[in-house]
Amino acid sequence: MIDIKLIRENKELVKDNIKKKFQDEKLSLVDEIEKLDIEYREIKKQGDDLRALKNTKSSEIGKLMRDGKKEEADALKEEITKYGNTIEELGKKEEELEKEIQSKMLNIPNIIDSSVPIGKDDSENVEIERFGEPVVPSYEIPYHADIIEKLNGLDKDAAGRTSGQGFYYLIGDIARLHEAMIAYARDFMIDKGFTYAIPPFMIHSNVVEGVMSFPEMEAMMYKIEGEDLYLIGTSEHSMIGRFKDQIIKESDLPITMTSYSPCFRKEGGSHGLEERGLYRVHQFEKQEMIVLCKKEESMDWYNKMWQFTVEFFRSLDVPVRTLECCSGDLADLKVKSCDVEAWSPRQQKYFEVGSCSTLGDAQARRLGIRSKGESGTYYVHTLNNTVVASPRGLIALIENNYQEDGSILIPKVLRPYMGGKEKINIK
Repeated sequence: MIDIKLIRENKELVKDNIKKKFQDEKLSLVDEIEKLDIEYREIKKQGDDLRALKNTKSSEIGKLMRDGKKEEADALKEEITKYGNTIEELGKKEEELEKEIQSKMLNIPNIIDSSVPIGKDDSENVEIERFGEPVVPSYEIPYHADIIEKLNGLDKDAAGRTSGQGFYYLIGDIARLHEAMIAYARDFMIDKGFTYAIPPFMIHSNVVEGVMSFPEMEAMMYKIEGEDLYLIGTSEHSMIGRFKDQIIKESDLPITMTSYSPCFRKEGGSHGLEERGLYRVHQFEKQEMIVLCKKEESMDWYNKMWQFTVEFFRSLDVPVRTLECCSGDLADLKVKSCDVEAWSPRQQKYFEVGSCSTLGDAQARRLGIRSKGESGTYYVHTLNNTVVASPRGLIALIENNYQEDGSILIPKVLRPYMGGKEKINIK
């Protein structure tokens, strides 16, 4: 959520930003908010003025009583009672206007960074850089689900019976490889100086509203029936929510944390071949990183964070590239975002395995996360980035380490987590 001062002082900037995000249907909201805000501030001023007058008049009653002017004091009491009634009415109107403004403000997109490329959707995202040489081996690489099934590592049929489409069982060495990658990601980030955390996997609606836009929530999140609880789609949600309504000492910034969680999303899977695999699923596991920092530090952290993900995947012998997300592909709370994509030698193209975002003070403003320093109290900046999400990360690892005999070569960094095993062989 942006600061309403931007609408008061630079309405055209806000409108221009909306146009850059191709959300012209929201342009009228800016004018509506401006009008409501003028009315709100006028009502608030009337109430404040009347309260001040009431306080002044109230202080006169005692003097009138001491001077024996009881009738004048009683008349003043009646007048003050009327002030009180009017103040109450103004207060109700002020509260109504505040709620209406807040509701509309939640739909105004954050101001994107000037470096963000302008484009309508993800087809116009811009490649930034490639890391590692994409290799297409001389032998055929089967579909990842077929590879895993031959290694007795996947059972989607049973998952379909227990849970439905979009769920899976990982079995044996493949399940172990999956967890080895997550554990390695945890230790990788701890070595970078991040504090490890396991957060709650369910959060209240006011936290959800604080960390993401309403359309995102409706498209992604599962709600617990009859309770004010949602299953998290990523641990960033509860990790940022941890600081809701808190004032953080400036000396404690930056706060850098890495968190593990299962994640739950409504997305059902693409059509055709990918639908039977592990690319789009309802449940997965993820190692995440978040940062809370000062405004002037946020872009430096943004660049550090996506580079950590690149370094992580390169240590698994997976070539990757980074894509700058264009304006139309940015969620409303994001200032700037890039995707990390892994090379698929089977498809001979890259696919998304992580995303890094800086959200400015938008989440902090919604959740009331502030810091106090010498220059006063201010909203912190928040950032998040995927270290690895699996099974997508697992797919990238398997395809890029698949051998002609059907085995999977285990990257050296994962072998300590696999009991020293160097390869997963067909039995």
